[in-house]
Amino acid sequence: MNRYDEIKQAIEANPGKWLVTGAAGFIGSNLVESLLALGQVVVGLDNFATGHQRNLEEVQARVEPDQWSRFTLIKGDIRNLEDCRKACSGVRHVLHQAALGSVPRSLEDPITSNESNISGFLNMLVAARDAEVGSFTYAASSSTYGDHPALPKVEENIGKPLSPYAVTKYVNELYAEVFARSYGFRTIGLRYFNVFGPRQAPNGAYAAVIPKWTAAMVRGEDVFINGDGETSRDFCFVENAVQANLLAATADDAAKNEVYNVAVGDRTTLNELFSALKDALAENGVKYEKDPVYREFRAGDVRHSQADISKAATKLGYSPEYRIREGIAKAMPWYLH
Repeated sequence: MNRYDEIKQAIEANPGKWLVTGAAGFIGSNLVESLLALGQVVVGLDNFATGHQRNLEEVQARVEPDQWSRFTLIKGDIRNLEDCRKACSGVRHVLHQAALGSVPRSLEDPITSNESNISGFLNMLVAARDAEVGSFTYAASSSTYGDHPALPKVEENIGKPLSPYAVTKYVNELYAEVFARSYGFRTIGLRYFNVFGPRQAPNGAYAAVIPKWTAAMVRGEDVFINGDGETSRDFCFVENAVQANLLAATADDAAKNEVYNVAVGDRTTLNELFSALKDALAENGVKYEKDPVYREFRAGDVRHSQADISKAATKLGYSPEYRIREGIAKAMPWYLH
């Protein structure tokens, strides 16, 4: 039995109250589903700026009625301290996923990204500290590596931020470190690398690449690649991210006050990703005959990204179960439903 299986058994045997911020979002709703399936009491906090009620309805359809009865949704905003205090009341573990993602969004509207990702994060830290929660795990970001050229990315070596979004996620880590030093409130940050999977929205100007391309292929529309297609990313299936959150929430003190890469440790170019999606669609009876359309590189994007996951493996017991093609195969029925 691996570490993750042990932790799931331990969580199931010792029910507690968990808070998931951004509960109606992509990663948040997957966390809610996993926790409810393990018999936990779950509070969700979401203002529905980027989350969707349909994600929660899908969770409800996928869990047992008695499991769903243990879920409570608070419609609130992390920018409001009182909403954060209400959500943290009586909570054992906080999984803080709420944020305004997207590099392009932050370039267009840095003020709103700052309010949500920095002021909102600080509110959550204060509320969780004052509620004396047992653990606080937050969504950090691979964007923090900025212009640091080395591959793979190692937690201790970062460069200059390349976008307002990257600044906000780095400030999260700085605040977390100061709260450990100043108040003894120790947290864990998870630097996500291009997480994908069911419930990741395919629409809108800021949609992530995998659902956006898949939706375009299903409709027979053009797929646009920014640059020459040799830009590479470490794509991480959402169930790997769920694993990392549950391991972090239950980690011992020696693993806290740290940040960890959450990825697979691979590099996939955009051209390779296009082929993988095309193959997965064909396996599901959808043929896409067009070639991709190449256009200019996008401002604020890094050229290559790949994680070193050895720290998470050593200190948390993290072992990703899904590589990119396995994740795409598992996600494809959802994209096509």
